[in-house]
Amino acid sequence: MKSFRLAALGAAALLAGTATPVAARPAQQAENCAALAGRALANGKIEAAESLTTGATVDTGPGMPGLPASAPFCRVRAVLTPVAGSSIKVEMWLPERAAWNGKLMGAGNGGFGANLGIPALLMRGAVARGYAAVGSDMGHFGKSDVDASWALNAPEKIRDYGWRANHLAAQAAKQVIAAYYTVPLAASYFHGCSDGGRQALIEARRFPEDYDAIIAGAPAIPWTRMASAFASNHLALSRPGAALGAPQLKLLQTASLAKCDKLDGVADGVIENPRQCRFDPAELQCKAVGGDCLTAAQVEAARHLYRGPKTPDGKPFYPGFAPGAEAVEGTWGMWLTAADSQHAKFSTQFFRYFVHGDPEWQVSRFDLARDYALARARVGKELDADSPDLGAFFRRGGRLLMYHGWQDAAIPPENTVGYYERVLAANPAARERVRLFMAPGMSHCLAGPGPNVFDALGTLDAWHVGGPAPERIVATKFDNDMLGYLGFPAKAQRTRPLCAWPKVARWDGKGPTDEAASFTCAAPGT
Repeated sequence: MKSFRLAALGAAALLAGTATPVAARPAQQAENCAALAGRALANGKIEAAESLTTGATVDTGPGMPGLPASAPFCRVRAVLTPVAGSSIKVEMWLPERAAWNGKLMGAGNGGFGANLGIPALLMRGAVARGYAAVGSDMGHFGKSDVDASWALNAPEKIRDYGWRANHLAAQAAKQVIAAYYTVPLAASYFHGCSDGGRQALIEARRFPEDYDAIIAGAPAIPWTRMASAFASNHLALSRPGAALGAPQLKLLQTASLAKCDKLDGVADGVIENPRQCRFDPAELQCKAVGGDCLTAAQVEAARHLYRGPKTPDGKPFYPGFAPGAEAVEGTWGMWLTAADSQHAKFSTQFFRYFVHGDPEWQVSRFDLARDYALARARVGKELDADSPDLGAFFRRGGRLLMYHGWQDAAIPPENTVGYYERVLAANPAARERVRLFMAPGMSHCLAGPGPNVFDALGTLDAWHVGGPAPERIVATKFDNDMLGYLGFPAKAQRTRPLCAWPKVARWDGKGPTDEAASFTCAAPGT
């Protein structure tokens, strides 16, 4: 979703008649990159193919900064048109033949999509490591990844965005790989975060043969319930006297860290396991007029954000957010508490264009019971990805690696924990085929006060090719996390292990607390 962009800047029935099988391996290999141009694909055609050298600027769409190519590759651009009303732009980035590692990585998009800006971030790193990579614009152009006006009265574009674009992109990529390389594809992976995480789970559930192993970060699931929670959060902050500005967020963060930062034995500005934190914002309620405190209305607003929305009859509707980074740039202020917060924008755009079909609809009209039910009925089958039944994917040998930052202010981290636990319950035989890593101090997909840059793709690959299920991933905090993520020069400030849930990092009591080697993964409370 936007913080990541800002940092960078019944399936068979549904498919009937809309997509044809991947074509067989062409009889004649393309002699070079340019020779791919003009070739027909299942559901579309290659529009252009050009060779790029290391350092060449890769333009990924209006409003997105150009990225320098990390290695030489063949940039293939195609358009897929499976049905009337659908037009999906797809790019395949193919390393030089001698550099290809025999594998494919599909890259998820973010927010409502808009262009190839977010997939390009993942694709760039994958190509540098020898992977062929594929991404799509999700079947539409948007003015930004918060713009959903393209969805107005456009059911086929909604289907493209919901599930079809990534599936057809995977098929197209495999066909192009077969035409370009002389050895067959050995493995295929998918990586997406935020809405890309939702897309990852759509792939695992609906199209288990597309990818052999999948990375799903901070998944935006289920979309209709999540967007309803976004609207509810915004309305809670819109009540008289409830607004939380920068001074109030600073009070909340200072108090929550004072109470819970040292629970893991290390005072580092990060709460290792927010589930152990018992912080009540009522501790900050004003006892007199004025002073550094919260009004009763502000206390109730903060409680709403920590616990999550409830239904009209008082039942939990969607999880809330963890304490510890309320005032950090790009967290609560941007996502939750600003008058024009991302939750307000996303929920307004979603209900305006996907659900009500009314460009004049305002979030102030939102009613949780009524509008959530309407959203599920109208677009839930196209967008939602909350079914834990991934049996077909696991039976093929599929592996699922999930991650989520504890200080994510876009999508509640507890939502992913709950989904992971449902997956284990629904697929008990697949316990060694799924892993979840919670990242203390990490915000939405990247950044935050804690170590947040880690090698998810390398971890997944080692697991898929025969290694044991991962129990520990080392994450790094850089002075500039985006530069570190992209592999540009950046200073590593500290490292910390991310532990396979439900384990947490435990300091050994003697080693440097900025070094991962000083920590082991242990059960909470031990």
